[in-house]
Amino acid sequence: MSQPGPSWDLVADVQLLLQFHFMHNAFGAATLVALLAGAAGYFVVLRGQSFAAHMLSQVGFPGAAGAVLVHVAPVFGLIVFCVVAALGIGWVGRTVDAGHRAESAAVASILAFSLGLGLLFFRLYAGSAAGIYSFLFGTILGISDRDVQLTFVVALLGVAALAIFGRQLVFATVDPDVAEARGVRVRRISIAFLVVLALAVAITVQIVGTLLIFALLVAPAASALQLTARPARALALSIVLSLAFTWLGLALAYFSNLPVGFFITSLAFAVYVAIRAVKGALALRTGKQHIRRAWSAAKA
Repeated sequence: MSQPGPSWDLVADVQLLLQFHFMHNAFGAATLVALLAGAAGYFVVLRGQSFAAHMLSQVGFPGAAGAVLVHVAPVFGLIVFCVVAALGIGWVGRTVDAGHRAESAAVASILAFSLGLGLLFFRLYAGSAAGIYSFLFGTILGISDRDVQLTFVVALLGVAALAIFGRQLVFATVDPDVAEARGVRVRRISIAFLVVLALAVAITVQIVGTLLIFALLVAPAASALQLTARPARALALSIVLSLAFTWLGLALAYFSNLPVGFFITSLAFAVYVAIRAVKGALALRTGKQHIRRAWSAAKA
């Protein structure tokens, strides 16, 4: 059978996208994941914790492999391993004197240990490796009704948590010393955010996989922060971009029969590069104008 192709009729294309139940599940789960990943990703970029997000994404592999080994749903292994790793980072914490050094060392140590566990679980598992490999690259087009329900619960809890302590988290990120002096429990909020980030990683893996997790956790927020420095606007823009990349990536994957993760990462990267290029060109133009004005003033 020939693959259906897009047309200039947007309504007809949407009807094609939603004619099968698996696409209903895909778009439902993708929307929930994009909401949580876009919101959590803003704080990841703002706090400079991209390395921690990378580690949590890699921890998902041994989590999924361990769950498959004991015959439970891989997503439960993802959540357990990611949350435990997040608590490990939070336990080490950030000190004012050491900066990010203590956290980076903890992240690297946990990452190395978790990858070793992943290799062990993979070797012990005697069945097909297709289920494990799918969590490396994402399987959103094969997500089940139960996975959608679990994604809804996790996304709801994560977004609600960010809504509760998001303002304090921004304060603790921008100026942790002043925030602590004002009564903000910086360490506790940092640990709570890492747990939310772990949940975001665990459910985002279902779309883009552990190897492409930054497509939704870093790129939309990085693009948003290039466009505005205001927290509320940057957060909203990060969520909007995350939704746009996810929806468009799903549509392109459906009509082309190519991997969803490829389209999501490509769109996110292209938008980020375009924004940086435009800002660079504008800055260069502004700089030349200042030089010309200074030169004219010197001549006068």
